[in-house]
Amino acid sequence: MSTARDTWSPAQERRREWFQLAIVFGVSLGASAVYSVVSILRRLAAAEALKDQTATINKPLALDPIFDLVYQLLGIGFALFPVALALYFLWQPGRNPFRDIGLDFRKPWRNLGGGIALAAAIGIPGIGLYLIGHAAGITVTIVPTALNTYWWTTPVLVLAALKAALQEEIIVVAFLFAKLRNLGARPWLIIAVSALVRGSYHLYQGFGPFIGNALMGVVFGWAYLRWGRVMSLVIAHWILDIVSFTGYAVVAALAPGFLPGT
Repeated sequence: MSTARDTWSPAQERRREWFQLAIVFGVSLGASAVYSVVSILRRLAAAEALKDQTATINKPLALDPIFDLVYQLLGIGFALFPVALALYFLWQPGRNPFRDIGLDFRKPWRNLGGGIALAAAIGIPGIGLYLIGHAAGITVTIVPTALNTYWWTTPVLVLAALKAALQEEIIVVAFLFAKLRNLGARPWLIIAVSALVRGSYHLYQGFGPFIGNALMGVVFGWAYLRWGRVMSLVIAHWILDIVSFTGYAVVAALAPGFLPGT
């Protein structure tokens, strides 16, 4: 039995792809990119130099520890709904969207090995780029977490890292790549667009993180095209953010002054 979709023209199919892109990015990282551009403009207009300003990633959401925990978990949970929407738009009758983008537990050792390799390739140079950018005055002082120390702090930071990994790699890589491929974009253009989008929603941290995350986007985009699986990218991103979020306090205690703001 035919459906209405079977009668869609190529032009209607293209409009559908653009609408889905606009909807998903409008309720997720596209909106973050717009706010980030406004944020960097506001920072540039301030009297303080960029390196003397601070960007805090994980902030307390309530004074009471229990309500802070509740708000943190709610924020993480609701942030994953755009991810679910992207997966829904990728779903085709008779197909598994998780398997199509490689977000499953097949090839676990390959996924883990690829994730660790990507994390090492991005993480170590990333620290150097941050320090150079801050010294050059184009990067703000980044505080990965300002959460107080409670029994739930580390688990929440691990979950926040997972949320960021799923959100960014599924939306900015798997979903964006699929839609732009359907629109006929060439692989190099898809990687470039994905990288620029990834950099743009980090602009609130300064121009150094924009450059660093755009370069990360190029590497991750190349890896996705080569491997056809997003799981390694999620693992790599999760590792990077876990180290960043939970390691900040450790570095501040063991090597004060090594990172700006510690």
